[in-house]
Amino acid sequence: MRVLHFYRTYFPDTVGGVEQVINQLARGTTALGIETEVLSLSSKRHQETIEIDGHLAHSAKLDFQIASTGFSISAFSRFSELARKVDVVHYHFPWPFMDLVHLATRVRKPSVVTYHSDIIRQKHLFKIYKPLKQRFLASVDRIVATSPNYLETSHVLNRYRDKTAVIPIGLDKGSYPAPPDELIQQWRARVGDRFFLFVGMIRYYKGLHILLDAVRDTTFPVVIVGSGPVEDELKAQARQLRLTNVHFLGTISEADKVALLKLCYALVFPSHLRSEAFGVSLLEGAMYGKPLISSEIGTGTTYINIDRQTGIVVPPSDPSALRAAMKQLWDDPQHAQAMGQNGEVRYWEYFTAQKMAESYATLYEKVRAEKNLIE
Repeated sequence: MRVLHFYRTYFPDTVGGVEQVINQLARGTTALGIETEVLSLSSKRHQETIEIDGHLAHSAKLDFQIASTGFSISAFSRFSELARKVDVVHYHFPWPFMDLVHLATRVRKPSVVTYHSDIIRQKHLFKIYKPLKQRFLASVDRIVATSPNYLETSHVLNRYRDKTAVIPIGLDKGSYPAPPDELIQQWRARVGDRFFLFVGMIRYYKGLHILLDAVRDTTFPVVIVGSGPVEDELKAQARQLRLTNVHFLGTISEADKVALLKLCYALVFPSHLRSEAFGVSLLEGAMYGKPLISSEIGTGTTYINIDRQTGIVVPPSDPSALRAAMKQLWDDPQHAQAMGQNGEVRYWEYFTAQKMAESYATLYEKVRAEKNLIE
């Protein structure tokens, strides 16, 4: 079986959460005998095909962007060409241009869409896009929600509940690099070995401004890994609050990230809006046995982090509650360690890449069989 994934960006240009999910899924399904290809837009690689981790990554030229949505004239023909050669097309929502390409090219292959998130921010443009979105979601064969929490709280998904399945995002711990002891020691000398860690793209919905307010007038060490559109604003806020206990590290290597995940005391994930539909780096914290702090926003973050079991869940946009949760973990190392161990057990039970790949492979076979039966 051959599967084509279609998403706006992919490795090596960007390394966000959805890109990581596609990569983990490609690795996992390749092990099950499924040939995987990925098509994305790129401003760097025009009409190029490269091999990544045993699968092909194709690119079409990114021509322009409107409201963070990439558009490409060449993508129409490139998608049509690639889709005709595969058995299943796997879309990753949201990306309005993708909907347009799907409907315009009329490629009648079995189709699956992973619904990563509702569209939250672009409310005015959403009114224009809504008819296109509804046509797209109505036309695909299956929709996948990444957690039961998101399926229950998404008004959009509830409209298509009869063809929506739940497949949690999974990670392969074995695909992460093992940092050498020297690297761990270097980071220990730089940031210590008892700190709260955040990992992720620095975007508006990550709630890092809330985290900075929460650690004001405290001595809790906080390490922030990642870069993004609001990075400069956050650094300015940290300077204004005179936060000497917060360290912005920017983008670092995977080996460095794993070293910090191993070293950190707990992982803090203050995302406060539903744009944060799952939280891959929150799952990474659980995978490395760290206690978690997250907010209740009705998404997959609270499927990963079970309050009082794997960590602490606080109300969104509440610096005082976040500070109290950090203090509770900080003052009770034994309980914090037990929560981290519970999180790791939960990772192995629900969130491995193998479980995710097997579930998608079963779904691919099902939609292909149903399509062949109809035709």
